[in-house]
Amino acid sequence: MTAITTKPPASRSLDCSDAEWAMRVDLAACYRLVDAHGWIDQIYNHITARVPGEPRHFLINPYGLAYNEVCASNLVKIDLDGNVVDGSSYGINAAGYTIHSAVHAVRHDAVCVLHTHSDASTAVSCLDEGFMPMTQGGFQFYNRLAYHDYEGIALDLSERERLVADLGDKWAMVLYNHGILTLGETVSHAFSRLYYFEQACRVQLDVLATGRPIKMPSPEVCEHTAKQWEPNGRDWEPEADKATRSDTPEWAAYLRMLDRKDPSFRD
Repeated sequence: MTAITTKPPASRSLDCSDAEWAMRVDLAACYRLVDAHGWIDQIYNHITARVPGEPRHFLINPYGLAYNEVCASNLVKIDLDGNVVDGSSYGINAAGYTIHSAVHAVRHDAVCVLHTHSDASTAVSCLDEGFMPMTQGGFQFYNRLAYHDYEGIALDLSERERLVADLGDKWAMVLYNHGILTLGETVSHAFSRLYYFEQACRVQLDVLATGRPIKMPSPEVCEHTAKQWEPNGRDWEPEADKATRSDTPEWAAYLRMLDRKDPSFRD
Protein backbone atom coordinates (compact mmCIF):
# COMPACT_ATOMS: atom_id res chain seq x y z
CA MET A 1 0.00 0.00 0.00
CA THR A 2 1.37 3.44 -0.93
CA ALA A 3 1.18 5.88 1.94
CA ILE A 4 -0.70 9.12 1.39
CA THR A 5 1.59 11.97 2.34
CA THR A 6 0.48 15.04 4.23
CA LYS A 7 1.30 18.66 3.59
CA PRO A 8 4.65 19.84 5.03
CA PRO A 9 4.76 22.78 7.42
CA ALA A 10 3.79 25.98 5.63
CA SER A 11 6.16 28.05 7.72
CA ARG A 12 8.73 27.65 10.42
CA SER A 13 8.69 30.76 12.60
CA LEU A 14 10.28 29.17 15.67
CA ASP A 15 13.88 28.17 16.30
CA CYS A 16 13.63 24.59 17.56
CA SER A 17 14.59 21.07 16.53
CA ASP A 18 12.81 19.32 13.66
CA ALA A 19 11.42 16.79 16.14
CA GLU A 20 10.00 19.50 18.38
CA TRP A 21 8.45 21.31 15.41
CA ALA A 22 6.79 18.09 14.24
CA MET A 23 5.40 17.59 17.74
CA ARG A 24 4.14 21.16 17.80
CA VAL A 25 2.33 20.66 14.49
CA ASP A 26 0.65 17.46 15.72
CA LEU A 27 -0.35 19.05 19.02
CA ALA A 28 -1.76 22.16 17.31
CA ALA A 29 -3.70 19.85 14.99
CA CYS A 30 -5.14 18.06 18.01
CA TYR A 31 -6.38 21.35 19.47
CA ARG A 32 -8.08 22.17 16.17
CA LEU A 33 -9.69 18.71 16.01
CA VAL A 34 -11.03 18.94 19.55
CA ASP A 35 -12.48 22.33 18.61
CA ALA A 36 -13.98 20.93 15.40
CA HIS A 37 -15.76 18.19 17.39
CA GLY A 38 -17.13 20.72 19.89
CA TRP A 39 -15.31 19.18 22.88
CA ILE A 40 -14.25 22.56 24.23
CA ASP A 41 -14.94 24.56 27.38
CA GLN A 42 -14.32 28.12 26.19
CA ILE A 43 -10.55 28.76 26.58
CA TYR A 44 -10.11 26.10 29.28
CA ASN A 45 -8.88 22.49 29.34
CA HIS A 46 -5.56 21.42 27.96
CA ILE A 47 -3.71 19.05 25.68
CA THR A 48 -0.02 18.66 26.36
CA ALA A 49 2.82 16.82 24.66
CA ARG A 50 6.31 15.96 25.84
CA VAL A 51 9.08 17.65 23.85
CA PRO A 52 11.17 15.00 22.04
CA GLY A 53 14.57 14.60 23.65
CA GLU A 54 13.64 16.88 26.56
CA PRO A 55 11.99 14.66 29.20
CA ARG A 56 11.35 17.51 31.66
CA HIS A 57 9.74 19.83 29.10
CA PHE A 58 6.27 19.73 27.62
CA LEU A 59 4.09 21.90 25.37
CA ILE A 60 0.80 23.46 26.48
CA ASN A 61 -1.72 25.92 25.04
CA PRO A 62 -1.31 29.65 25.70
CA TYR A 63 -3.79 30.80 28.35
CA GLY A 64 -6.45 33.02 26.81
CA LEU A 65 -6.42 31.65 23.26
CA ALA A 66 -9.31 29.64 21.85
CA TYR A 67 -8.48 26.17 20.61
CA ASN A 68 -8.99 27.30 17.01
CA GLU A 69 -6.27 29.93 17.52
CA VAL A 70 -3.61 27.48 18.67
CA CYS A 71 -0.82 26.88 16.17
CA ALA A 72 2.59 25.24 16.21
CA SER A 73 4.53 28.39 17.03
CA ASN A 74 2.37 29.79 19.85
CA LEU A 75 2.35 26.65 21.98
CA VAL A 76 4.23 27.31 25.21
CA LYS A 77 7.12 25.11 26.33
CA ILE A 78 7.27 24.70 30.12
CA ASP A 79 9.16 22.50 32.54
CA LEU A 80 7.74 20.21 35.21
CA ASP A 81 7.91 23.08 37.70
CA GLY A 82 5.69 25.28 35.53
CA ASN A 83 8.43 27.62 34.28
CA VAL A 84 8.17 28.93 30.72
CA VAL A 85 11.42 27.90 29.02
CA ASP A 86 10.99 29.07 25.42
CA GLY A 87 10.70 32.82 26.01
CA SER A 88 6.98 32.85 25.18
CA SER A 89 5.10 35.99 26.17
CA TYR A 90 1.99 33.90 26.92
CA GLY A 91 1.05 32.62 30.34
CA ILE A 92 -0.38 29.23 31.20
CA ASN A 93 -3.38 28.07 33.20
CA ALA A 94 -2.48 26.91 36.72
CA ALA A 95 -5.06 24.13 36.84
CA GLY A 96 -3.77 22.73 33.57
CA TYR A 97 -0.25 22.74 34.91
CA THR A 98 -1.32 20.86 38.05
CA ILE A 99 -2.94 17.97 36.21
CA HIS A 100 -0.59 17.64 33.26
CA SER A 101 2.67 18.10 35.12
CA ALA A 102 1.62 15.33 37.50
CA VAL A 103 1.13 12.87 34.65
CA HIS A 104 4.18 13.87 32.62
CA ALA A 105 6.39 13.57 35.71
CA VAL A 106 5.62 9.88 36.25
CA ARG A 107 4.22 8.43 33.00
CA HIS A 108 7.28 8.49 30.79
CA ASP A 109 5.53 6.12 28.37
CA ALA A 110 2.90 8.79 27.64
CA VAL A 111 3.84 11.49 25.14
CA CYS A 112 0.48 13.26 25.11
CA VAL A 113 -2.05 14.01 27.87
CA LEU A 114 -5.50 15.20 26.82
CA HIS A 115 -8.14 16.58 29.19
CA THR A 116 -11.64 17.75 28.27
CA HIS A 117 -14.99 18.59 29.81
CA SER A 118 -16.71 17.14 26.75
CA ASP A 119 -20.45 16.73 27.26
CA ALA A 120 -21.02 12.98 27.22
CA SER A 121 -17.84 12.09 29.10
CA THR A 122 -18.59 14.66 31.78
CA ALA A 123 -22.17 13.41 32.09
CA VAL A 124 -20.88 9.86 32.63
CA SER A 125 -18.39 11.19 35.19
CA CYS A 126 -21.41 12.25 37.26
CA LEU A 127 -22.89 8.73 37.36
CA ASP A 128 -22.18 6.63 40.43
CA GLU A 129 -21.57 3.56 38.26
CA GLY A 130 -19.26 5.53 35.99
CA PHE A 131 -18.50 4.28 32.49
CA MET A 132 -20.26 1.17 31.16
CA PRO A 133 -18.51 -0.25 28.08
CA MET A 134 -21.19 -1.61 25.76
CA THR A 135 -19.95 -0.79 22.25
CA GLN A 136 -17.15 -2.00 20.02
CA GLY A 137 -15.18 1.22 20.49
CA GLY A 138 -15.97 1.31 24.20
CA PHE A 139 -14.71 -2.21 24.90
CA GLN A 140 -11.11 -1.01 24.53
CA PHE A 141 -11.59 0.51 28.02
CA TYR A 142 -12.94 -2.71 29.55
CA ASN A 143 -11.14 -3.16 32.90
CA ARG A 144 -8.66 -0.57 31.60
CA LEU A 145 -10.10 2.66 32.98
CA ALA A 146 -9.02 4.61 36.07
CA TYR A 147 -11.13 6.89 38.29
CA HIS A 148 -10.25 9.92 40.40
CA ASP A 149 -12.59 11.60 42.90
CA TYR A 150 -13.37 15.28 42.55
CA GLU A 151 -11.41 17.57 44.89
CA GLY A 152 -12.35 20.99 43.48
CA ILE A 153 -10.63 23.06 40.82
CA ALA A 154 -7.18 21.51 40.38
CA LEU A 155 -5.04 24.20 42.00
CA ASP A 156 -3.77 22.22 44.98
CA LEU A 157 -0.41 20.73 44.03
CA SER A 158 -0.84 18.03 46.67
CA GLU A 159 -3.61 16.53 44.53
CA ARG A 160 -1.02 15.47 41.98
CA GLU A 161 0.13 12.51 44.07
CA ARG A 162 -3.41 11.20 44.47
CA LEU A 163 -4.20 11.76 40.81
CA VAL A 164 -1.24 9.78 39.49
CA ALA A 165 -1.76 7.07 42.11
CA ASP A 166 -5.33 6.63 40.83
CA LEU A 167 -4.18 6.71 37.20
CA GLY A 168 -1.56 3.99 37.66
CA ASP A 169 -0.64 2.44 34.32
CA LYS A 170 -3.99 3.13 32.62
CA TRP A 171 -4.32 5.15 29.42
CA ALA A 172 -7.64 6.81 30.30
CA MET A 173 -9.15 8.11 33.52
CA VAL A 174 -12.57 9.45 34.48
CA LEU A 175 -12.32 12.50 36.70
CA TYR A 176 -15.56 12.20 38.68
CA ASN A 177 -17.84 15.24 38.35
CA HIS A 178 -15.23 16.82 36.10
CA GLY A 179 -14.37 15.17 32.78
CA ILE A 180 -12.01 12.76 31.09
CA LEU A 181 -8.24 12.34 30.80
CA THR A 182 -6.71 10.32 27.97
CA LEU A 183 -3.05 9.56 27.39
CA GLY A 184 -1.25 8.55 24.24
CA GLU A 185 2.01 7.12 23.02
CA THR A 186 1.59 9.85 20.41
CA VAL A 187 -0.74 12.84 20.07
CA SER A 188 -2.90 10.85 17.67
CA HIS A 189 -3.31 7.96 20.13
CA ALA A 190 -4.50 10.31 22.88
CA PHE A 191 -7.01 11.86 20.46
CA SER A 192 -8.22 8.47 19.25
CA ARG A 193 -8.89 7.35 22.82
CA LEU A 194 -10.85 10.53 23.49
CA TYR A 195 -12.87 10.07 20.30
CA TYR A 196 -13.93 6.53 21.12
CA PHE A 197 -14.54 7.26 24.80
CA GLU A 198 -16.78 10.25 24.04
CA GLN A 199 -18.62 8.19 21.40
CA ALA A 200 -19.15 5.32 23.84
CA CYS A 201 -20.38 7.71 26.55
CA ARG A 202 -22.97 9.20 24.18
CA VAL A 203 -24.23 5.71 23.41
CA GLN A 204 -24.30 4.81 27.12
CA LEU A 205 -26.42 7.85 27.93
CA ASP A 206 -28.78 7.13 25.02
CA VAL A 207 -29.17 3.49 26.03
CA LEU A 208 -29.78 4.32 29.70
CA ALA A 209 -32.41 6.86 28.63
CA THR A 210 -34.47 4.11 26.99
CA GLY A 211 -34.94 2.33 30.33
CA ARG A 212 -34.78 -0.99 28.51
CA PRO A 213 -32.61 -3.98 29.54
CA ILE A 214 -29.04 -3.73 28.27
CA LYS A 215 -27.64 -6.53 26.12
CA MET A 216 -24.01 -7.19 27.03
CA PRO A 217 -21.48 -9.69 25.65
CA SER A 218 -19.84 -12.12 28.03
CA PRO A 219 -16.84 -10.94 30.08
CA GLU A 220 -14.69 -13.21 27.91
CA VAL A 221 -15.79 -11.44 24.73
CA CYS A 222 -15.33 -8.02 26.33
CA GLU A 223 -11.78 -8.90 27.35
CA HIS A 224 -11.05 -10.41 23.92
CA THR A 225 -12.23 -7.21 22.22
CA ALA A 226 -10.17 -5.05 24.57
CA LYS A 227 -7.08 -7.03 23.62
CA GLN A 228 -7.92 -6.59 19.93
CA TRP A 229 -7.68 -2.83 20.46
CA GLU A 230 -4.18 -3.09 21.90
CA PRO A 231 -1.26 -2.34 19.53
CA ASN A 232 -0.33 -5.99 18.96
CA GLY A 233 -3.92 -7.11 18.55
CA ARG A 234 -5.14 -4.89 15.71
CA ASP A 235 -5.96 -7.71 13.31
CA TRP A 236 -7.73 -5.36 10.91
CA GLU A 237 -4.47 -3.50 10.11
CA PRO A 238 -1.93 -4.80 7.53
CA GLU A 239 1.11 -6.22 9.30
CA ALA A 240 3.47 -3.91 7.41
CA ASP A 241 1.51 -0.87 8.56
CA LYS A 242 1.45 -2.05 12.17
CA ALA A 243 5.21 -2.49 12.12
CA THR A 244 6.02 0.93 10.69
CA ARG A 245 3.23 3.28 11.76
CA SER A 246 3.71 5.47 14.82
CA ASP A 247 0.44 7.40 14.46
CA THR A 248 -3.08 6.02 14.34
CA PRO A 249 -4.27 5.02 10.82
CA GLU A 250 -6.72 7.92 10.63
CA TRP A 251 -4.31 10.70 11.69
CA ALA A 252 -3.02 11.52 8.19
CA ALA A 253 -6.61 11.86 6.98
CA TYR A 254 -7.35 14.26 9.84
CA LEU A 255 -4.33 16.38 8.90
CA ARG A 256 -5.49 16.52 5.28
CA MET A 257 -8.93 17.60 6.47
CA LEU A 258 -7.41 20.39 8.56
CA ASP A 259 -5.21 21.48 5.65
CA ARG A 260 -8.32 21.88 3.49
CA LYS A 261 -10.24 23.68 6.23
CA ASP A 262 -7.57 25.96 7.74
CA PRO A 263 -3.86 25.09 7.51
CA SER A 264 -2.86 27.84 9.95
CA PHE A 265 -2.38 25.21 12.68
CA ARG A 266 0.97 24.55 10.98
CA ASP A 267 2.20 28.15 11.40
